[in-house]
Amino acid sequence: YQSLDQRLSGGATGAPATQNSPTAGAANAGGASVAPNASAAASNAPGDPAKEKLYYDASFELIKAKNFDKASQAFEAFLRKYPNSQYAGNAQYWLGEVNVAQGRLQAAGQAFAKVSQNYPTHNKVPDSLYKLGDVEQRLGNVDKAKVIFQQVLTQYPSSSAAQLAQRELKRL
Repeated sequence: YQSLDQRLSGGATGAPATQNSPTAGAANAGGASVAPNASAAASNAPGDPAKEKLYYDASFELIKAKNFDKASQAFEAFLRKYPNSQYAGNAQYWLGEVNVAQGRLQAAGQAFAKVSQNYPTHNKVPDSLYKLGDVEQRLGNVDKAKVIFQQVLTQYPSSSAAQLAQRELKRL
C-alpha cells in the first residue's frame, strides 16, 4: 500500500504490483482483445464482459498515466454504466485511491466505504477497509481509525490488510 501510495503521489513509476493490478480479484473476461466489429455489435448489450473490461482497463490506464482527474471521471462513469460489473468493486476501490492521490480524503473515504457497502463479498473489501482506516487516521479521527483497523483484523485475519492494520494499531 505504501508503495502504491508512493507511485500515485509521483514517487516511483511503473506498473502496479500484481496484487494491486487493475483486475486483481476480478474474473478474467476471456481476454481484452475484441474484434472491432464484435465490439461495435455488443456496444448496446447490457453486461458485456469484454466491453466492461475494455472500459475498466482504459480507466485504469489513466491512473498509470497519472491523469487523476480523468481517471476519477472515468471510474465514476464506469460505476454509473456498469454498477453490477465484475469489475465494479475494483473500480470503486481505485476511485478511492485516485481521490487519495488528489488529496481529497473525504471523497476517498466515501469511495472506500462503498466497496464494503455495495460489494460486501468482493476481495477488495479488506483492502478498502484498511484504506478507509488510513484515511480516517489522516483526517485526525484516530478513534474511528482504530475501530476500522480492528474490524479488518476481526473479519479478515489472514489478509495482508490485517497485517497492515495490526501494525497501525500498534502505532496508534
